Order: sequence, then C-alpha cells, then structure tokens
Amino acid sequence: MVLQLDKMTTADKIRAMESLWDDLCKHADAVASPSWHKNILSQREKSVAKGKEKFNDWDREKKELENL
Repeated sequence: MVLQLDKMTTADKIRAMESLWDDLCKHADAVASPSWHKNILSQREKSVAKGKEKFNDWDREKKELENL
C-alpha cells in the first residue's frame, strides 16, 4: 500500500497515523521498546515531579492539530 501523502490533508494524515497507532497498540507486546526509551521516560518523570515540565492535554492538542 502506498499513501499519496502530498495529496492528503493534515487531518487525513493525522487520522492515518491514529489508525496505525491503534493497530500497533493491539500488538504492543510484539514491538520491543528500545532501551533508550526507558531512560528518557525516567528523566521526564523526574522533571515533571520536580515541576520543571508539565503534561499537555492530548485532546486539546489533537484539536489544535486538526485545525491546521
């Protein structure tokens, strides 16, 4: 399958990524997380705990992306 990305709208591209992500999540145990990923997540958790960083609401961010 070949997607013609240059002909897709941003909203179409986001929907395609969401579909891919949903499918990958169904088989998450088949995808090994790289070792560096655990280190990055640990560092970010520490930054959030110290108040140096914060989380953004995904639904709000997704709506902003859809409005591009």
